Amino acid sequence: MPKFKRILLKLSGEVLMGSQPFGIDPEFVAEMAAEVKAVRDSGVEVCLVIGGGNIFRGMAGAAKGMDRAQADYMGMLATVMNALAMQNALEQLGVPTRVQSAIEMDKVCEPVIRRRAERHLEKGRIVIFAAGVGAPYFTTDSGAALRAAEMKCDALLKGTSVDGVYNADPKKDPAAIRYETIDYDTVLADNLKVMDASAVALCRDNKIPIVVFSIRERGNLAKVMTGEAVQTVVK
Repeated sequence: MPKFKRILLKLSGEVLMGSQPFGIDPEFVAEMAAEVKAVRDSGVEVCLVIGGGNIFRGMAGAAKGMDRAQADYMGMLATVMNALAMQNALEQLGVPTRVQSAIEMDKVCEPVIRRRAERHLEKGRIVIFAAGVGAPYFTTDSGAALRAAEMKCDALLKGTSVDGVYNADPKKDPAAIRYETIDYDTVLADNLKVMDASAVALCRDNKIPIVVFSIRERGNLAKVMTGEAVQTVVK
């Protein structure tokens, strides 16, 4: 039995690369879509936010001398491409899906309209929110936290390449310890790189738990829903 009635699943753009060095791996996206479908079929209402790092990362562009705002807008467009790829994969599995973008582009998707998104969820559709918050200097993590608050989600699930929050980088430090649960203030005070600070603060202020887990392990999303996965809960 799922613990949550409505969730927001945040995926990094890098996840969509699968084993490729960049871009979108259609096979891996199809696998991801199947996992999302299984959660939806269990009776959970699902919102999705996908990053754009597999195509373009605003921070990286800014580091190479681009104007930060311009680079961030390019990153937002990358998230729309990812959203459309995921929409296509979900609809091929028979799951009705709508993409809502914070930057209006009416030829390819809807604008973000909260009440319309509510209606889609009520009808059993999956809603993918694209283009972050629609403004530069905010990451897609902030976009995910904003949409989770707006849609009154029970939890924000962050699917990454590590299986939780550690006190150090587990890829560099073999002695790093994983937290089962941790509070928002500790994450902010210790600058643990769960999500960026504005996203964590937004979740804290709206009492939305953040569940960090590895999305690369097959079937893990379903385990998170029942509380069986290896994960860290920020609350």
